[in-house]
Amino acid sequence: MMQTPQNESPKSSQPSPASKHIGVSPFKGKTGIRRLINAFGYSIEGFKAAFVHEDAFRQEVFLAVVLIPLAIYLGNSPIEQALMIASVLLVLIVELLNSAIEAAVDHTSTEHHALAKQAKDIGSSAVFIALVIVAVVWGFVLLG
Repeated sequence: MMQTPQNESPKSSQPSPASKHIGVSPFKGKTGIRRLINAFGYSIEGFKAAFVHEDAFRQEVFLAVVLIPLAIYLGNSPIEQALMIASVLLVLIVELLNSAIEAAVDHTSTEHHALAKQAKDIGSSAVFIALVIVAVVWGFVLLG
């Protein structure tokens, strides 16, 4: 149950300045072009970290480097090319999310715990499904 802060009446439609920032990350606050520049930098740092520390991500990037040009060459239409490329990029996205889950779980505790294993296994399953999507899309385009 949420309580109203003492300095704010329950009928007030505007939050008080003190309550406006409760629960908001202290790292938030940049706006406009500065926020976009920062976000781009964080994205590059995340990509670098995944590439350096995650073997699976590195392997999938190398696979993408091969498959994306191949998709452009083998696709008979822009739609086929887009589907083939998107399926490959989906694997990278899901692997990044899986790596983020694993890092967060490992940060929380390095002890073996059933829920930690479950979180990691579910993330791994998501990567597997993304790889199946690549096989299905490429199979339909190339054989269908």
